[in-house]
Amino acid sequence: MTRRIAQVAKKVGVSEATVSRVLNGRPGVAEATRQSVLTALDVLGYERPTQLRGERARLVGLVLPELQNPIFPAFAEVIGGTLAQQGLTPVLCTQTKGGVSEADYIELLLQQQVSGVVFAGGAYAQADASHEHYRVLADRQIPVVLINAAIETLGFRTVSCDDGVALEQAWRHLASLGHERIGLVLGPEGHMPSRRKLVMARAVARAAGGELPPERVVRAMFSLEGGQAAASRLLDQGVTGIICASDPLALGAVRAARRRGHDVPG
Repeated sequence: MTRRIAQVAKKVGVSEATVSRVLNGRPGVAEATRQSVLTALDVLGYERPTQLRGERARLVGLVLPELQNPIFPAFAEVIGGTLAQQGLTPVLCTQTKGGVSEADYIELLLQQQVSGVVFAGGAYAQADASHEHYRVLADRQIPVVLINAAIETLGFRTVSCDDGVALEQAWRHLASLGHERIGLVLGPEGHMPSRRKLVMARAVARAAGGELPPERVVRAMFSLEGGQAAASRLLDQGVTGIICASDPLALGAVRAARRRGHDVPG
């Protein structure tokens, strides 16, 4: 107990006596200080005293699907800074292949009594994935924010770009450059943002008096290698303009085009 109090006091920058008063529920401690002590307990991995376990920690889980795509570290930096300004401590949870799963992270975050969770990508954007772990958060009434398009049945607050408008702008830009054979590199079949992009692509093609042939839509995993392989298939068909569903896919498409001697952008 003494070691725990000393560590918490050092992290918060208060006296051990102050920490002891908070842990024992005694008066005489400012609310901001009390919350800082409780947050330090959570961050250091200590259990709260029984009488304090009903309170949520001032921790917010930030769940990312990966860090290789530069958009996700950028999200983490901005969201983490904003949370800190509100007196909240972000807990970064990054998924890795064969490592801790999204569902495992949610279980860990619930054990830490987080005040909320922000997802910057995950199974919620995949229609054919398991979503039971999200329903656990809903049942516990934990505030959740999803970044990017999600399946409609979850009911969480969502922040997303307009995938349809983005696709339309890209398509019209390529068309204005004289491209008529335009292809798409999208994510897996059940990926909701990719679905939205495909719907708009077909609509734009019809509005121009044509159709989008199925063979000009190639799906891939969100990686540079996936983008390169998918773009190679489109280039084999004589496609001259490619729209990709993510930056890693686009970088792979650029590599495929340049290896064939094409100038990108050109």
